[in-house]
Amino acid sequence: MARTLPADISVTARVPASSANLGPGFDSLGIALGLYDEIVVRTTDSGLTIRVEGEGADDVPWGPSHLVVRAIERGLESAGVWADGLDVLCRNVIPHSRGLGSSASAVVGGLAAGRGLAREFDPELAGDDAELVQLASEFEGHPDNAAASVLGGIVVSWTETGSPVDTGVNGKSDHHQRLYRAVRLDPHAALRATVLVPEERSSTAHTRGLLPELVPHGDAAFNASRAALAVVALTQRPDLLLPATADRLHQGYRSSALPLTTAWITRLRDAGIAATVSGAGPTVLALHTGEFPAELRQQAAADGLRVVHPAISDGVRVV
Repeated sequence: MARTLPADISVTARVPASSANLGPGFDSLGIALGLYDEIVVRTTDSGLTIRVEGEGADDVPWGPSHLVVRAIERGLESAGVWADGLDVLCRNVIPHSRGLGSSASAVVGGLAAGRGLAREFDPELAGDDAELVQLASEFEGHPDNAAASVLGGIVVSWTETGSPVDTGVNGKSDHHQRLYRAVRLDPHAALRATVLVPEERSSTAHTRGLLPELVPHGDAAFNASRAALAVVALTQRPDLLLPATADRLHQGYRSSALPLTTAWITRLRDAGIAATVSGAGPTVLALHTGEFPAELRQQAAADGLRVVHPAISDGVRVV
């Protein structure tokens, strides 16, 4: 039976943005980026109060269906505790629906805050990173963004099939739990990231719908080799970033829906800069060493793109 937390326990979760795929690593490679949402949660005697500042303040539900609130409650539940009331403040910086993992960050931040409240109540209830990756990925359906926001740095993530689920009615079912796994890699010291963020938004569901069910064997083999090379380039050989971020598995199929993004990826790659679609887009992710060229920064701004140079970040932190 869940234990109820007393009122006036408070924690703050600071969670980074993320970019997934990094070119060839579809649904597996990710990187944490230094744009941070902050979630401040305090237990109360009853009810729910939620305030949202910054990104999404005008277009997300303010109530129990809010993604952060649902994640906090799941974090509490996973620790075996509950709160009669919550006061939640979300200070959002990560752009929404731009391919920078805003939903994964909301989930990771909420889960981490919920587990943080449980830890403040009883230190033995503190969960670990592997559990947080699992819980967050269950919300997302894939672990690349979530794992990056949990672990920080560069992540390689994958999915395994667990044991049959016990339904509690007729024993084991044919349904198997999906197990989400990830490992962190430390980026090369010279590696830098630049993101070009358009004003328009993109729907992940829509852009995923553009992907075919089957791809040519040659394209699959190409991506397997480039994803492996990407691990080397990101951690040891940044001189290999351009070939290591080439993709035949997803970006071409989405290009018609992302004309400005596609044009800028071509422009940057022609200039020798490893550029990819960030997640489902429309943000462009550029990975490079040295300074991002001032001329290209000015041209991007003239095209209505916001140019940001986030650090490669550590994972979520709760205080």
